Amino acid sequence: MDQRKNGKSLIVLLAMLLWAATACSPVAETTSGANAEAEERLVVYSGRSDSLVQPIIDQFAEATGIEVDVRYGSTSEMAGVILEEGTASPADVFFAQDPGGLGALQAAGLLAQLPAETRAKVPARFVAEDGTWVGTSGRARTVVYNTDAISDPVNELPDDIFYFVDPQWNGRIGWAPTNGSFQAMVTGMRAVWGEAKTREWLQGMQANNPLVYASNTPVVAAVGAGEIEVGLVNHYYLYRFLAEEGEDFPARNYFLPGGGPGSLIMVSGAGVLQNAQNPENAQKFVDFLLAFPGQQYFATQTFEYPVIDGVTLPAALLPLQELDAQAIDIPLADLADLQGTQDMLLELGIIE
Repeated sequence: MDQRKNGKSLIVLLAMLLWAATACSPVAETTSGANAEAEERLVVYSGRSDSLVQPIIDQFAEATGIEVDVRYGSTSEMAGVILEEGTASPADVFFAQDPGGLGALQAAGLLAQLPAETRAKVPARFVAEDGTWVGTSGRARTVVYNTDAISDPVNELPDDIFYFVDPQWNGRIGWAPTNGSFQAMVTGMRAVWGEAKTREWLQGMQANNPLVYASNTPVVAAVGAGEIEVGLVNHYYLYRFLAEEGEDFPARNYFLPGGGPGSLIMVSGAGVLQNAQNPENAQKFVDFLLAFPGQQYFATQTFEYPVIDGVTLPAALLPLQELDAQAIDIPLADLADLQGTQDMLLELGIIE
């Protein structure tokens, strides 16, 4: 535990040095007089949980001296709030768990185009087509399985997520259908499979009586406890359990090799609101997330994939290139129809 604390302290120090070194750049300039108070404030609407991102937000505040107000909720909830508030929203930045919520704001014209130098930091496939948001960290959809129940995942688990509708999986699966990344995956299913096959999968899963959880964390906990044998989650939640409970924790990830929509690599992302009251600070925050200290934080503290080169990965984390070779190739824009997915889930009684 002390080693992890020391690592966080080092990241804070690196962040401060980075921002001190760039203090003379246009992004880091401050204003005076009537605009000084606004310059020292930032409002973030976060669809990412506080346990994952509050530390990096605190590091930004400490490194820059900017006071940050954060409103937390699910990505779909926060996107809905901003859409309802419209141009009067107090939010400066939307920090989302998945592309769906960002795509909804993008379609509504509520996001400002990010500078070319910001967009250039990230691979083109992790940048919105109109340049209004960028990916800040990568995550893979995966199957987490109980190692006592399943000893040979290659032969005991299906290659494609569709085949979890087989009756043999009745009562053995857990999912979190209100989770933003789950909904982004279903949106990907709709884009790849079409509406009919996606509906068939959802109804088949319902018929297998999956245990329902509020989020990914309790799914992984339930797999480890033997309450369920497999769960549909993002990859990085397992590594948090392994870091805290040790390698004897009886769960591991299996990235489905079939290349279907269950083999999805997504990004968390951030965009600056078109009517942000603190646009300069908002831009600083996005750039901070993409700078080396922020990217190293995601890799070593939340076990997500960095979106810039040169970041050291924990030994347990499979290289992104290895997953990419099996992952489905789907444009981020195809994950944007969050509303259509929620409508389908509501219609089928999977969410309320």
